[in-house]
Amino acid sequence: MVGAVSSPASPEISVPLAFPEGVREGNENLVKLTPAAGGKVAALIAREAQGAFLRIAITGGGCNGLSYKMKFVPAPKRGDILVRTADTQVVVDPKTALYLKGTHLDYSAAMVAGGFKFSNPNAKASCSCGESFSV
Repeated sequence: MVGAVSSPASPEISVPLAFPEGVREGNENLVKLTPAAGGKVAALIAREAQGAFLRIAITGGGCNGLSYKMKFVPAPKRGDILVRTADTQVVVDPKTALYLKGTHLDYSAAMVAGGFKFSNPNAKASCSCGESFSV
């Protein structure tokens, strides 16, 4: 279970107390968010109020066989890898980690081709929308 406390010096910042047993701490070698992506994720977390963690998953589907999924969750699950990057807490399951290693996530507010963009060094091919890839 994840709890949070307010820091006396900064009451608007919450600090996680504990994670479920089996959650491992990862680093930005697994996945790294740019400052723009981190800022957008923080804004969406506040707006959506679904949870303080961004879960990134890779599932079968899409034009090229594999696709990225993102959602907000209240807590990591047993076996997850937690990565703190760009002031964001990202959780990834071990299977996704195999395909995600070294990936950068950026965000652009541009009218054309804006949104989140994955740069995955493991992808051999990707579709033009950037939401699916193959290895």
